[in-house]
Amino acid sequence: MNKGFKDRVREQFTRTAERYVHDEGFARGEDLVEAARLLKPTTDDLMLDVATGGGHTALYFAPLVRSVVASDLTMQILKKAQEFISEEGGVENVTFREADAEDLPFPAGSFTVLTCRIAPHHFPDVPLALKEFFRVLRRGGRMVIIDTLLPEDPEIAQLYQTMEQMRDPTHVQAFTEKTWIKMIEEAGFINIQTRTFPKTHDFVTWARRSGLDRQGVQKLNKFFIDAPAKFHDYFQVESFAGEVESYTDRKLLIYATRPEKK
Repeated sequence: MNKGFKDRVREQFTRTAERYVHDEGFARGEDLVEAARLLKPTTDDLMLDVATGGGHTALYFAPLVRSVVASDLTMQILKKAQEFISEEGGVENVTFREADAEDLPFPAGSFTVLTCRIAPHHFPDVPLALKEFFRVLRRGGRMVIIDTLLPEDPEIAQLYQTMEQMRDPTHVQAFTEKTWIKMIEEAGFINIQTRTFPKTHDFVTWARRSGLDRQGVQKLNKFFIDAPAKFHDYFQVESFAGEVESYTDRKLLIYATRPEKK
């Protein structure tokens, strides 16, 4: 599954790279501010940003650390991220590396800080990726992962999975907070802390970002409108005359560290 699936991921993000780079929703947010507060970056830190996408997290942290390696599975989105960061100006300590999150091409203990933002739901094997994150972090290294939170209610969770896969076939799986904590603990991390943040999405912008055509957007709109009341309540769906205008999901931030000793 993995090779064929990852080829589809590359194709998807090659087609949509420009949209991710210029999406304001990725460029800023309370989650980035909180990530910096928890990570306490210094100019001695060597940072890896896994699945960098448009490069927004790498750009945010670059002035705060010694260096950032921005990695991604898709070369085209890396090129767009490099152009974006170059155009923004002001930082010269970001390098770019094509890399699979589940098989990182870096020696053990290469980094003191690692981030991965709004990406793990695309990974076929999150526990394997977490083992890689642990491996490339130095002892005492700090990590922040941010991703969409899977609802605890099984029915809402299933509806969420369905709508995400309708929108983006490279979506694999979101996780509940309990599942995230268990996976991170099993990977060997300690000092786990979590935060949640609401994030409101303009529906059409969100739907089109993954490359949906007009018919696909209409189909997804109907799915939202026809969903049960508790789905509308959980996601605070706003609609007018049968057209979804916005919805609000929740992002989970997880901070953890690699132990100082084995």
